Amino acid sequence: MWQERAWARHDDREMVFSMRAGSGGRYWNGFDAFLYEASAGRSEQEFVRHNVSMQIGRPLLVTSRCNGETLRRLQAPGDVKIVPPGIPRVWETEAATIKLSMYLTPALLHSAAETMGINLDRVAIVPKLHVRDPRIEHIGWAVKAELESSEPLGRLYGDSLGLALAAQLLRNYRPAAGARYDDRFSRRRLQRVIDYINEHLAHDLSLAELANVIDMSPSHFKVVFKRSLGVPVHQYVIRTRIEYAVNLIASGKTPLSQIAQQSGFANQSHMARCMKRLTGRTPAALRC
Repeated sequence: MWQERAWARHDDREMVFSMRAGSGGRYWNGFDAFLYEASAGRSEQEFVRHNVSMQIGRPLLVTSRCNGETLRRLQAPGDVKIVPPGIPRVWETEAATIKLSMYLTPALLHSAAETMGINLDRVAIVPKLHVRDPRIEHIGWAVKAELESSEPLGRLYGDSLGLALAAQLLRNYRPAAGARYDDRFSRRRLQRVIDYINEHLAHDLSLAELANVIDMSPSHFKVVFKRSLGVPVHQYVIRTRIEYAVNLIASGKTPLSQIAQQSGFANQSHMARCMKRLTGRTPAALRC
């Protein structure tokens, strides 16, 4: 969050930021997020990436200024601001609060635009000081949960959230021409992806890594994968990991902790929760 400021200026009530959780070290592709506390005060910022921030804390009175517009309103949990790079924004609050700040790189937006059939040279994302968008809010709460989880779902899930946010930003500026998608993978390309997933289950797979297997952009891959198999790629990987773990449990005496590691889960308890949710049984029950 802090490195996003090309410059910042504060009055005598300087806003102080304290980060609660962040995506640093998670290697999400073109997407970062930070959950932080902000004190009462005033902050003037200019971002170097597209910024989408969401109110997390209790409702409070906020004054925002951006691109010649001033808005003073009661900001409630789920309210969103959208600020493109290079546009100064002033933010003033009279009480401390908690915010989620998400950042998207130009490369991520270009990738999503390519998949949606949008020419970014003709489309601009404009600043919005207040948005109540159920899809962005859903993404924001999912990002918050992932940042706070002691057992995160991994790079693949983070990449998917970033692409979903990029697509939602671009959706409001779609040209008249419809999106252009390949309907489904060919049988050969789909098998290459499935084989790669099966061979690398223990790895922290990313969308970019899987898309590279068949030389496709991550955003395009994400859409066509779901069209081909009917489930998002991160859900498919989790199901595949569970199937692999179930087979290992049933076939021998390998320690459950080792099976969890070989299957790509964060640890044994993470494997148990996923298995219970999808199969109704725990690893211990399967071994009995």
